[in-house]
Amino acid sequence: MRHLPICLDIEGKPIAVIGGGVVAARRTELLLRTGGRVTAFAPELAPDFRAILDHPNLRHEPRDPTPADLDGRALCFVATPSPARDEAFGALARRAGVPVNVADRPDLCDFIMPAIVDRDPLIVAISTSGASPILGRMLKARLESTIPAAYGRLAGLVGRFREHVRDRLSSPAARRRFWEDVLEGAVGDLALAGNDRAADATLRAALEQAAASHGASHGEAQGEGHALAPRGEVYLVGAGPGDPDLLTFRALRLMQKADVVVYDRLIDDGVLNLVRREAERIFVGKAPGRHTLPQAEICSLLVRLAREGKRVLRLKGGDPFLFGRGGEEIEVLAAHAIPFQVCPGITAASGCAAYSGIPLTHRDHAQACVFVTGHGRDGFVDLDWQALLQPRQTVAIYMGLAHLDDLMAEFMVRGADPDLPAAVVDNGTRADQAVVTGTLRTLAAVARETKLRGPAIIIVGTVVTLHGRLNRGAGVQPALDDAGDLLAAHRGAPAATCPV
Repeated sequence: MRHLPICLDIEGKPIAVIGGGVVAARRTELLLRTGGRVTAFAPELAPDFRAILDHPNLRHEPRDPTPADLDGRALCFVATPSPARDEAFGALARRAGVPVNVADRPDLCDFIMPAIVDRDPLIVAISTSGASPILGRMLKARLESTIPAAYGRLAGLVGRFREHVRDRLSSPAARRRFWEDVLEGAVGDLALAGNDRAADATLRAALEQAAASHGASHGEAQGEGHALAPRGEVYLVGAGPGDPDLLTFRALRLMQKADVVVYDRLIDDGVLNLVRREAERIFVGKAPGRHTLPQAEICSLLVRLAREGKRVLRLKGGDPFLFGRGGEEIEVLAAHAIPFQVCPGITAASGCAAYSGIPLTHRDHAQACVFVTGHGRDGFVDLDWQALLQPRQTVAIYMGLAHLDDLMAEFMVRGADPDLPAAVVDNGTRADQAVVTGTLRTLAAVARETKLRGPAIIIVGTVVTLHGRLNRGAGVQPALDDAGDLLAAHRGAPAATCPV
Protein backbone atom coordinates (compact mmCIF):
# COMPACT_ATOMS: atom_id res chain seq x y z
CA MET A 1 0.00 0.00 0.00
CA ARG A 2 1.73 3.15 -1.22
CA HIS A 3 -0.66 5.81 0.10
CA LEU A 4 -2.13 6.18 3.58
CA PRO A 5 -5.92 6.62 3.33
CA ILE A 6 -7.12 9.25 5.81
CA CYS A 7 -10.19 11.42 6.27
CA LEU A 8 -9.05 14.99 6.91
CA ASP A 9 -11.14 17.60 8.73
CA ILE A 10 -10.71 20.85 6.76
CA GLU A 11 -13.66 22.80 8.12
CA GLY A 12 -12.65 26.46 8.49
CA LYS A 13 -9.09 25.83 7.27
CA PRO A 14 -7.49 28.01 4.53
CA ILE A 15 -6.83 26.17 1.25
CA ALA A 16 -5.31 27.33 -2.03
CA VAL A 17 -6.54 26.26 -5.47
CA ILE A 18 -4.27 27.33 -8.33
CA GLY A 19 -6.04 27.27 -11.69
CA GLY A 20 -9.35 28.40 -13.13
CA GLY A 21 -10.48 25.55 -15.35
CA VAL A 22 -12.97 22.72 -14.95
CA VAL A 23 -10.69 20.53 -12.81
CA ALA A 24 -9.96 23.43 -10.46
CA ALA A 25 -13.71 24.14 -10.26
CA ARG A 26 -14.51 20.55 -9.29
CA ARG A 27 -11.78 20.60 -6.62
CA THR A 28 -13.10 23.90 -5.26
CA GLU A 29 -16.68 22.65 -5.21
CA LEU A 30 -15.69 19.60 -3.14
CA LEU A 31 -13.57 21.68 -0.74
CA LEU A 32 -16.44 24.09 -0.12
CA ARG A 33 -18.82 21.21 0.57
CA THR A 34 -16.47 19.96 3.29
CA GLY A 35 -16.17 23.39 4.95
CA GLY A 36 -12.84 24.64 3.65
CA ARG A 37 -12.07 28.35 3.12
CA VAL A 38 -10.80 28.43 -0.45
CA THR A 39 -8.79 31.04 -2.31
CA ALA A 40 -8.71 30.42 -6.06
CA PHE A 41 -5.66 31.87 -7.83
CA ALA A 42 -6.24 32.31 -11.60
CA PRO A 43 -6.32 35.26 -14.01
CA GLU A 44 -9.90 34.26 -14.80
CA LEU A 45 -12.35 31.57 -13.78
CA ALA A 46 -14.12 29.23 -16.21
CA PRO A 47 -17.94 29.13 -16.40
CA ASP A 48 -17.76 25.96 -14.25
CA PHE A 49 -17.17 28.25 -11.25
CA ARG A 50 -20.42 30.12 -11.86
CA ALA A 51 -22.54 28.09 -9.42
CA ILE A 52 -20.13 28.65 -6.52
CA LEU A 53 -18.88 32.21 -7.13
CA ASP A 54 -21.14 33.63 -4.41
CA HIS A 55 -20.17 31.06 -1.79
CA PRO A 56 -19.07 32.87 1.40
CA ASN A 57 -16.01 30.63 1.78
CA LEU A 58 -14.66 31.29 -1.72
CA ARG A 59 -12.36 34.17 -2.64
CA HIS A 60 -10.96 34.78 -6.13
CA GLU A 61 -7.49 36.28 -6.63
CA PRO A 62 -7.09 37.09 -10.37
CA ARG A 63 -3.32 36.46 -10.40
CA ASP A 64 -0.67 33.87 -9.73
CA PRO A 65 0.13 33.15 -6.07
CA THR A 66 3.28 34.33 -4.35
CA PRO A 67 5.18 32.36 -1.70
CA ALA A 68 3.53 34.52 0.98
CA ASP A 69 0.08 33.54 -0.35
CA LEU A 70 0.76 29.91 0.57
CA ASP A 71 1.98 30.49 4.11
CA GLY A 72 -0.30 28.80 6.63
CA ARG A 73 -2.42 26.98 4.04
CA ALA A 74 -3.67 23.56 5.11
CA LEU A 75 -3.60 22.20 1.55
CA CYS A 76 -2.83 23.33 -1.97
CA PHE A 77 -4.41 22.07 -5.21
CA VAL A 78 -2.80 22.81 -8.58
CA ALA A 79 -4.73 22.41 -11.86
CA THR A 80 -3.57 24.77 -14.62
CA PRO A 81 -3.60 24.16 -18.41
CA SER A 82 0.22 24.11 -18.50
CA PRO A 83 2.32 21.14 -17.30
CA ALA A 84 5.28 23.45 -16.74
CA ARG A 85 3.22 25.82 -14.58
CA ASP A 86 1.76 22.86 -12.67
CA GLU A 87 5.27 21.69 -11.85
CA ALA A 88 6.40 25.17 -10.83
CA PHE A 89 3.41 25.80 -8.55
CA GLY A 90 3.76 22.34 -7.02
CA ALA A 91 7.37 23.12 -6.15
CA LEU A 92 6.28 26.50 -4.74
CA ALA A 93 3.80 24.80 -2.39
CA ARG A 94 6.35 22.24 -1.23
CA ARG A 95 8.87 24.98 -0.44
CA ALA A 96 6.18 26.63 1.67
CA GLY A 97 5.66 23.33 3.54
CA VAL A 98 2.10 22.90 2.25
CA PRO A 99 0.88 19.42 1.17
CA VAL A 100 0.11 19.69 -2.53
CA ASN A 101 -1.99 17.83 -5.08
CA VAL A 102 -1.20 18.40 -8.77
CA ALA A 103 -4.00 17.20 -11.05
CA ASP A 104 -3.08 14.16 -13.17
CA ARG A 105 0.53 14.23 -11.94
CA PRO A 106 0.85 11.66 -9.13
CA ASP A 107 4.63 12.03 -9.28
CA LEU A 108 4.23 15.65 -8.10
CA CYS A 109 1.63 14.93 -5.40
CA ASP A 110 2.04 14.71 -1.64
CA PHE A 111 -1.50 13.27 -1.58
CA ILE A 112 -3.95 12.13 -4.21
CA MET A 113 -7.70 12.54 -4.52
CA PRO A 114 -9.78 9.35 -4.55
CA ALA A 115 -13.01 8.73 -6.39
CA ILE A 116 -15.77 9.33 -3.82
CA VAL A 117 -19.12 7.72 -3.16
CA ASP A 118 -20.94 10.24 -0.96
CA ARG A 119 -23.64 9.00 1.39
CA ASP A 120 -23.01 11.68 3.99
CA PRO A 121 -21.92 11.03 6.68
CA LEU A 122 -20.88 7.73 5.10
CA ILE A 123 -18.05 8.24 2.62
CA VAL A 124 -16.46 5.57 0.42
CA ALA A 125 -13.15 6.56 -1.17
CA ILE A 126 -11.56 4.55 -3.99
CA SER A 127 -7.94 5.01 -4.96
CA THR A 128 -5.59 3.25 -7.37
CA SER A 129 -2.60 5.23 -5.99
CA GLY A 130 -2.62 7.24 -9.19
CA ALA A 131 -2.12 4.17 -11.39
CA SER A 132 -5.53 4.28 -13.09
CA PRO A 133 -8.04 7.02 -12.22
CA ILE A 134 -10.34 5.58 -14.91
CA LEU A 135 -10.49 2.25 -13.05
CA GLY A 136 -11.24 4.13 -9.83
CA ARG A 137 -14.16 5.89 -11.51
CA MET A 138 -15.45 2.57 -12.89
CA LEU A 139 -15.45 1.08 -9.40
CA LYS A 140 -17.15 4.20 -8.07
CA ALA A 141 -19.92 3.78 -10.63
CA ARG A 142 -20.49 0.20 -9.49
CA LEU A 143 -20.60 1.17 -5.83
CA GLU A 144 -22.97 4.06 -6.55
CA SER A 145 -25.48 1.53 -7.82
CA THR A 146 -25.05 -0.93 -4.94
CA ILE A 147 -24.91 1.34 -1.85
CA PRO A 148 -28.35 2.88 -1.26
CA ALA A 149 -28.67 6.43 0.05
CA ALA A 150 -30.33 4.93 3.14
CA TYR A 151 -26.88 3.92 4.40
CA GLY A 152 -26.20 7.60 4.97
CA ARG A 153 -29.29 7.84 7.17
CA LEU A 154 -28.18 4.76 9.09
CA ALA A 155 -24.72 6.26 9.66
CA GLY A 156 -26.34 9.50 10.82
CA LEU A 157 -28.53 7.60 13.31
CA VAL A 158 -25.50 5.84 14.74
CA GLY A 159 -23.62 9.13 14.97
CA ARG A 160 -26.42 10.71 17.02
CA PHE A 161 -26.29 7.86 19.54
CA ARG A 162 -22.54 7.38 19.89
CA GLU A 163 -22.15 9.58 22.97
CA HIS A 164 -25.19 8.00 24.63
CA VAL A 165 -23.80 4.51 24.04
CA ARG A 166 -20.38 5.52 25.35
CA ASP A 167 -21.98 6.91 28.51
CA ARG A 168 -24.10 3.79 29.13
CA LEU A 169 -21.64 1.05 28.14
CA SER A 170 -18.22 1.50 29.72
CA SER A 171 -16.52 -1.47 28.04
CA PRO A 172 -15.17 -0.96 24.49
CA ALA A 173 -15.91 -4.63 23.74
CA ALA A 174 -19.49 -4.23 24.96
CA ARG A 175 -19.93 -1.13 22.78
CA ARG A 176 -18.58 -2.85 19.69
CA ARG A 177 -20.84 -5.87 20.15
CA PHE A 178 -23.81 -3.60 20.79
CA TRP A 179 -23.24 -1.72 17.54
CA GLU A 180 -22.74 -4.93 15.57
CA ASP A 181 -26.03 -6.30 16.89
CA VAL A 182 -27.78 -3.00 16.13
CA LEU A 183 -26.48 -2.65 12.58
CA GLU A 184 -27.08 -6.30 11.68
CA GLY A 185 -30.51 -6.46 13.33
CA ALA A 186 -33.88 -4.74 13.40
CA VAL A 187 -32.50 -1.21 13.78
CA GLY A 188 -30.45 -1.53 10.62
CA ASP A 189 -33.38 -3.02 8.71
CA LEU A 190 -35.71 -0.20 9.79
CA ALA A 191 -33.25 2.55 8.93
CA LEU A 192 -32.52 1.08 5.51
CA ALA A 193 -36.25 0.80 4.88
CA GLY A 194 -36.62 4.54 5.56
CA ASN A 195 -38.54 4.12 8.84
CA ASP A 196 -36.37 6.54 10.82
CA ARG A 197 -38.79 7.00 13.70
CA ALA A 198 -39.11 3.26 14.38
CA ALA A 199 -35.36 2.81 13.98
CA ASP A 200 -34.71 5.53 16.56
CA ALA A 201 -37.19 4.02 19.04
CA THR A 202 -35.84 0.50 18.56
CA LEU A 203 -32.28 1.72 19.07
CA ARG A 204 -33.23 3.47 22.31
CA ALA A 205 -34.89 0.31 23.61
CA ALA A 206 -31.89 -1.82 22.63
CA LEU A 207 -29.56 0.57 24.45
CA GLU A 208 -31.66 0.45 27.63
CA GLN A 209 -31.63 -3.33 27.55
CA ALA A 210 -27.88 -3.51 26.86
CA ALA A 211 -27.12 -0.96 29.58
CA ALA A 212 -29.17 -2.88 32.14
CA SER A 213 -27.42 -6.12 31.26
CA HIS A 214 -24.02 -4.41 31.29
CA GLY A 215 -24.72 -2.78 34.65
CA ALA A 216 -25.87 -6.05 36.21
CA SER A 217 -22.75 -7.84 34.99
CA HIS A 218 -20.53 -5.01 36.20
CA GLY A 219 -22.13 -5.02 39.63
CA GLU A 220 -21.88 -8.80 39.94
CA ALA A 221 -18.26 -8.67 38.84
CA GLN A 222 -17.43 -6.07 41.48
CA GLY A 223 -19.08 -8.24 44.14
CA GLU A 224 -16.98 -11.23 43.11
CA GLY A 225 -13.82 -9.18 42.81
CA HIS A 226 -13.24 -9.86 39.12
CA ALA A 227 -14.59 -8.77 35.75
CA LEU A 228 -17.13 -10.92 33.98
CA ALA A 229 -16.17 -11.44 30.35
CA PRO A 230 -18.84 -11.47 27.65
CA ARG A 231 -19.70 -14.82 26.09
CA GLY A 232 -16.99 -16.01 23.70
CA GLU A 233 -17.33 -18.00 20.50
CA VAL A 234 -15.08 -19.69 17.93
CA TYR A 235 -15.46 -19.25 14.17
CA LEU A 236 -13.83 -22.14 12.28
CA VAL A 237 -13.37 -20.62 8.83
CA GLY A 238 -11.96 -22.15 5.66
CA ALA A 239 -9.82 -19.58 3.88
CA GLY A 240 -9.61 -21.51 0.62
CA PRO A 241 -6.42 -22.48 -1.20
CA GLY A 242 -4.85 -19.02 -1.37
CA ASP A 243 -6.59 -16.56 -3.70
CA PRO A 244 -8.56 -14.09 -1.50
CA ASP A 245 -11.25 -13.88 -4.19
CA LEU A 246 -12.26 -17.45 -3.31
CA LEU A 247 -13.41 -16.52 0.21
CA THR A 248 -17.14 -16.82 0.85
CA PHE A 249 -19.25 -13.83 1.87
CA ARG A 250 -19.91 -15.52 5.21
CA ALA A 251 -16.19 -15.97 5.81
CA LEU A 252 -15.63 -12.25 5.23
CA ARG A 253 -18.38 -11.33 7.70
CA LEU A 254 -16.92 -13.54 10.41
CA MET A 255 -13.39 -12.28 9.71
CA GLN A 256 -14.60 -8.75 10.37
CA LYS A 257 -16.20 -9.67 13.71
CA ALA A 258 -13.25 -11.43 15.32
CA ASP A 259 -11.37 -10.20 18.40
CA VAL A 260 -8.45 -12.55 17.76
CA VAL A 261 -7.37 -14.66 14.78
CA VAL A 262 -5.53 -17.97 15.18
CA TYR A 263 -4.11 -18.81 11.77
CA ASP A 264 -2.08 -21.46 9.95
CA ARG A 265 1.04 -21.40 7.79
CA LEU A 266 -0.98 -21.67 4.57
CA ILE A 267 -2.92 -18.44 5.09
CA ASP A 268 -1.92 -15.97 2.40
CA ASP A 269 -1.20 -12.35 3.38
CA GLY A 270 -3.95 -11.23 1.03
CA VAL A 271 -6.44 -13.26 3.08
CA LEU A 272 -5.03 -12.22 6.45
CA ASN A 273 -5.31 -8.55 5.48
CA LEU A 274 -9.10 -8.97 5.27
CA VAL A 275 -9.38 -9.80 8.97
CA ARG A 276 -10.56 -6.96 11.22
CA ARG A 277 -7.50 -4.73 11.51
CA GLU A 278 -7.68 -4.40 15.31
CA ALA A 279 -7.88 -8.17 15.89
CA GLU A 280 -5.01 -9.82 17.76
CA ARG A 281 -3.08 -12.25 15.55
CA ILE A 282 -1.67 -15.57 16.78
CA PHE A 283 0.34 -17.74 14.38
CA VAL A 284 0.12 -21.49 15.01
CA GLY A 285 1.33 -22.70 11.62
CA LYS A 286 2.55 -26.24 11.21
CA ALA A 287 4.95 -27.49 8.56
CA PRO A 288 6.09 -31.09 8.05
CA GLY A 289 8.44 -31.84 10.93
CA ARG A 290 8.09 -28.33 12.41
CA HIS A 291 5.12 -27.59 14.67
CA THR A 292 4.79 -24.10 16.12
CA LEU A 293 2.16 -25.50 18.50
CA PRO A 294 1.06 -29.12 18.90
CA GLN A 295 -2.56 -29.70 17.97
CA ALA A 296 -3.60 -30.29 21.58
CA GLU A 297 -2.19 -26.89 22.55
CA ILE A 298 -4.00 -25.20 19.66
CA CYS A 299 -7.28 -26.69 20.91
CA SER A 300 -6.53 -25.53 24.46
CA LEU A 301 -5.72 -22.05 23.15
CA LEU A 302 -9.10 -21.82 21.40
CA VAL A 303 -10.89 -22.84 24.59
CA ARG A 304 -8.96 -20.35 26.73
CA LEU A 305 -9.52 -17.43 24.36
CA ALA A 306 -13.25 -18.14 24.09
CA ARG A 307 -13.57 -18.41 27.86
CA GLU A 308 -12.01 -14.94 28.07
CA GLY A 309 -15.08 -13.73 26.17
CA LYS A 310 -13.32 -13.29 22.84
CA ARG A 311 -14.69 -14.07 19.43
CA VAL A 312 -11.97 -16.30 18.03
CA LEU A 313 -11.42 -16.68 14.30
CA ARG A 314 -9.75 -20.03 13.62
CA LEU A 315 -8.56 -19.45 10.08
CA LYS A 316 -7.50 -22.53 8.13
CA GLY A 317 -6.26 -23.01 4.58
CA GLY A 318 -8.65 -24.80 2.23
CA ASP A 319 -11.64 -26.37 3.99
CA PRO A 320 -11.34 -27.05 7.73
CA PHE A 321 -13.10 -30.41 7.48
CA LEU A 322 -10.92 -31.83 4.70
CA PHE A 323 -7.51 -32.78 6.08
CA GLY A 324 -7.66 -29.59 8.14
CA ARG A 325 -8.22 -31.20 11.56
CA GLY A 326 -11.26 -29.02 12.04
CA GLY A 327 -13.23 -31.97 13.34
CA GLU A 328 -10.70 -32.50 16.13
CA GLU A 329 -10.92 -28.86 17.15
CA ILE A 330 -14.70 -28.65 17.35
CA GLU A 331 -14.77 -31.93 19.32
CA VAL A 332 -12.72 -30.17 21.99
CA LEU A 333 -14.88 -27.03 21.80
CA ALA A 334 -18.06 -29.07 22.16
CA ALA A 335 -16.61 -30.97 25.13
CA HIS A 336 -15.99 -27.63 26.88
CA ALA A 337 -19.40 -26.19 25.89
CA ILE A 338 -17.77 -23.45 23.77
CA PRO A 339 -20.14 -22.06 21.10
CA PHE A 340 -18.75 -22.37 17.58
CA GLN A 341 -19.63 -21.80 13.95
CA VAL A 342 -18.14 -23.62 10.98
CA CYS A 343 -17.74 -21.81 7.67
CA PRO A 344 -16.58 -24.13 4.86
CA GLY A 345 -13.96 -23.05 2.35
CA ILE A 346 -13.00 -24.13 -1.14
CA THR A 347 -10.74 -27.11 -0.64
CA ALA A 348 -7.29 -27.10 -2.19
CA ALA A 349 -7.96 -29.88 -4.70
CA SER A 350 -10.96 -28.07 -6.18
CA GLY A 351 -9.25 -24.69 -6.31
CA CYS A 352 -5.96 -26.00 -7.71
CA ALA A 353 -7.70 -28.14 -10.30
CA ALA A 354 -9.87 -25.25 -11.49
CA TYR A 355 -6.94 -22.83 -11.70
CA SER A 356 -4.77 -25.29 -13.62
CA GLY A 357 -7.32 -26.47 -16.16
CA ILE A 358 -7.50 -30.03 -14.81
CA PRO A 359 -11.13 -31.01 -14.14
CA LEU A 360 -11.30 -33.59 -11.36
CA THR A 361 -14.12 -35.38 -13.16
CA HIS A 362 -14.87 -35.53 -16.87
CA ARG A 363 -17.28 -37.69 -18.83
CA ASP A 364 -14.50 -39.02 -21.09
CA HIS A 365 -11.97 -39.61 -18.31
CA ALA A 366 -13.24 -39.94 -14.74
CA GLN A 367 -16.60 -40.58 -13.10
CA ALA A 368 -15.15 -40.57 -9.57
CA CYS A 369 -12.61 -38.58 -7.58
CA VAL A 370 -10.89 -39.67 -4.38
CA PHE A 371 -9.23 -37.25 -1.93
CA VAL A 372 -6.40 -38.73 0.18
CA THR A 373 -3.56 -37.42 2.27
CA GLY A 374 0.05 -38.31 1.57
CA HIS A 375 1.24 -37.38 5.04
CA GLY A 376 0.23 -39.25 8.18
CA ARG A 377 0.91 -38.75 11.86
CA ASP A 378 4.33 -40.42 11.52
CA GLY A 379 5.25 -39.39 7.98
CA PHE A 380 4.42 -41.46 4.86
CA VAL A 381 0.92 -42.89 5.06
CA ASP A 382 -0.10 -46.36 3.87
CA LEU A 383 -3.12 -45.78 1.65
CA ASP A 384 -5.94 -48.10 0.57
CA TRP A 385 -4.33 -48.85 -2.77
CA GLN A 386 -7.09 -51.19 -3.93
CA ALA A 387 -9.59 -48.33 -3.65
CA LEU A 388 -7.25 -45.92 -5.44
CA LEU A 389 -6.35 -48.15 -8.38
CA GLN A 390 -9.76 -48.08 -10.03
CA PRO A 391 -10.38 -47.26 -13.70
CA ARG A 392 -11.88 -43.91 -14.77
CA GLN A 393 -11.04 -42.30 -11.44
CA THR A 394 -9.03 -39.27 -10.37
CA VAL A 395 -6.90 -39.30 -7.23
CA ALA A 396 -6.10 -35.97 -5.52
CA ILE A 397 -3.33 -36.24 -2.94
CA TYR A 398 -2.90 -33.60 -0.23
CA MET A 399 0.40 -32.99 1.59
CA GLY A 400 2.28 -35.46 -0.56
CA LEU A 401 5.10 -33.42 -2.10
CA ALA A 402 7.70 -34.57 0.46
CA HIS A 403 6.86 -38.20 -0.36
CA LEU A 404 6.32 -37.80 -4.11
CA ASP A 405 8.95 -40.40 -5.08
CA ASP A 406 7.47 -42.98 -2.71
CA LEU A 407 3.89 -42.26 -3.76
CA MET A 408 4.57 -42.56 -7.49
CA ALA A 409 6.64 -45.73 -6.94
CA GLU A 410 3.90 -47.25 -4.80
CA PHE A 411 1.28 -46.60 -7.49
CA MET A 412 3.40 -48.54 -9.97
CA VAL A 413 4.30 -51.36 -7.56
CA ARG A 414 0.59 -51.83 -6.87
CA GLY A 415 -0.08 -52.32 -10.57
CA ALA A 416 -0.80 -48.85 -12.00
CA ASP A 417 0.38 -48.11 -15.55
CA PRO A 418 3.71 -46.22 -15.30
CA ASP A 419 2.50 -43.99 -18.14
CA LEU A 420 -0.62 -42.90 -16.23
CA PRO A 421 -0.67 -39.05 -16.37
CA ALA A 422 0.00 -37.17 -13.14
CA ALA A 423 0.53 -33.55 -12.13
CA VAL A 424 1.68 -31.38 -9.25
CA VAL A 425 -0.03 -28.02 -8.72
CA ASP A 426 2.32 -25.91 -6.60
CA ASN A 427 1.08 -22.81 -4.74
CA GLY A 428 -2.29 -23.33 -6.33
CA THR A 429 -4.54 -20.29 -7.05
CA ARG A 430 -1.78 -17.88 -5.99
CA ALA A 431 0.08 -15.49 -8.27
CA ASP A 432 3.12 -17.81 -8.33
CA GLN A 433 1.16 -20.99 -9.09
CA ALA A 434 3.12 -23.53 -11.11
CA VAL A 435 1.85 -26.74 -12.72
CA VAL A 436 4.17 -29.65 -13.51
CA THR A 437 2.80 -32.57 -15.52
CA GLY A 438 4.24 -35.96 -16.36
CA THR A 439 3.50 -39.61 -15.64
CA LEU A 440 3.81 -41.85 -12.63
CA ARG A 441 7.27 -42.77 -13.94
CA THR A 442 8.54 -39.23 -14.55
CA LEU A 443 6.67 -36.79 -12.30
CA ALA A 444 8.94 -36.99 -9.25
CA ALA A 445 12.06 -36.29 -11.31
CA VAL A 446 10.46 -33.30 -13.06
CA ALA A 447 9.19 -31.90 -9.76
CA ARG A 448 12.72 -32.11 -8.30
CA GLU A 449 14.17 -30.37 -11.34
CA THR A 450 11.67 -27.51 -11.09
CA LYS A 451 12.37 -27.25 -7.32
CA LEU A 452 8.76 -27.11 -6.19
CA ARG A 453 8.38 -26.17 -2.53
CA GLY A 454 4.67 -26.44 -1.85
CA PRO A 455 2.06 -26.29 -0.66
CA ALA A 456 1.07 -28.65 -3.44
CA ILE A 457 -1.69 -30.92 -4.64
CA ILE A 458 -0.85 -34.06 -6.64
CA ILE A 459 -3.42 -35.15 -9.22
CA VAL A 460 -3.29 -38.64 -10.75
CA GLY A 461 -5.51 -39.67 -13.65
CA THR A 462 -6.09 -39.17 -17.36
CA VAL A 463 -7.83 -35.84 -16.65
CA VAL A 464 -4.31 -34.42 -16.42
CA THR A 465 -4.04 -34.67 -20.21
CA LEU A 466 -6.62 -31.86 -20.45
CA HIS A 467 -4.30 -29.36 -18.76
CA GLY A 468 -2.69 -28.13 -21.98
CA ARG A 469 -6.04 -27.47 -23.68
CA LEU A 470 -8.03 -26.08 -20.73
CA ASN A 471 -5.43 -24.16 -18.76
CA ARG A 472 -6.01 -20.89 -20.62
CA GLY A 473 -9.52 -20.75 -19.19
CA ALA A 474 -8.40 -21.29 -15.59
CA GLY A 475 -9.13 -18.90 -12.73
CA VAL A 476 -5.81 -17.08 -13.09
CA GLN A 477 -4.91 -16.00 -16.63
CA PRO A 478 -1.81 -18.12 -17.21
CA ALA A 479 1.40 -17.20 -18.95
CA LEU A 480 2.07 -20.57 -20.59
CA ASP A 481 5.65 -21.83 -20.67
CA ASP A 482 5.46 -25.32 -22.11
CA ALA A 483 8.63 -27.08 -21.12
CA GLY A 484 8.50 -30.48 -22.70
CA ASP A 485 12.30 -30.48 -22.97
CA LEU A 486 12.46 -30.84 -19.17
CA LEU A 487 11.82 -34.53 -19.69
CA ALA A 488 14.33 -35.03 -22.47
CA ALA A 489 16.48 -36.91 -19.97
CA HIS A 490 13.53 -38.83 -18.61
CA ARG A 491 12.68 -41.38 -21.32
CA GLY A 492 11.02 -38.77 -23.54
CA ALA A 493 7.75 -38.80 -21.60
CA PRO A 494 5.50 -35.74 -22.03
CA ALA A 495 5.63 -33.01 -19.40
CA ALA A 496 5.04 -29.30 -19.03
CA THR A 497 5.41 -26.59 -16.44
CA CYS A 498 3.07 -23.64 -16.31
CA PRO A 499 3.90 -20.73 -14.04
CA VAL A 500 0.73 -18.73 -13.42
